[in-house]
Amino acid sequence: MAKDYGEVELFGVGGSPFARRVQIALELKGVQYTYFEEDLRNKSALLLKYNPVHKKVPVLVHNGRPLAESLVILEYIDETWENHHPILPQQPYDRALARFWSRYIDDKCLPAISKAAFTVDKEERDKGTEESLESLQILENELKHKFFGGETIDIVDIAAGFIAFWLPAIEEAVGLKLLTNEKFPKLYKWGEDYTNHPIVKKNLPQRDRLVGFFKARYASSNTASK
Repeated sequence: MAKDYGEVELFGVGGSPFARRVQIALELKGVQYTYFEEDLRNKSALLLKYNPVHKKVPVLVHNGRPLAESLVILEYIDETWENHHPILPQQPYDRALARFWSRYIDDKCLPAISKAAFTVDKEERDKGTEESLESLQILENELKHKFFGGETIDIVDIAAGFIAFWLPAIEEAVGLKLLTNEKFPKLYKWGEDYTNHPIVKKNLPQRDRLVGFFKARYASSNTASK
């Protein structure tokens, strides 16, 4: 008889790569959950109740107990629903490495890409481009198999989903070229494989809307500088 894990709720925003991480993990695990779409310009009372510190998404609520921060939530999901599709390696050393690379993506890659795409100052933007290319090269060197997790998706792949899907949308929106097949053949192929995985593909936002969002953000940042 299957174990009853109780009620699972997820508060997110459709275009958020961090909320989508949690959705993908829940779907990979086969967890039933209720999704609540938030308007970050008019945050719900429940979101403010469940995440009073950061007041942002995603928030996972399991049997009334909330958790924030996507990487923390991913580890919780893996430990709670441990019998289906592990998203963290079994060996302690490998688990530590997976945590390191997941944090590397959030702490190094994402800020550099944001700087390269949306910083108004040209010198800072060029610096962001250089930092982005360096961080992507490091990931290119680290990628040894089809996925970072080997032949199956793990926490590093889920964390790097921003690079696979959101980065190309940003590139299209602002005329930036970072992740190309010529520069990063392994990472480029990985991005195609990841975004075409059935569960991942089902849980990605609409690309056209995402590109439109980034175009508006880019235009707004440039208008504000004038």
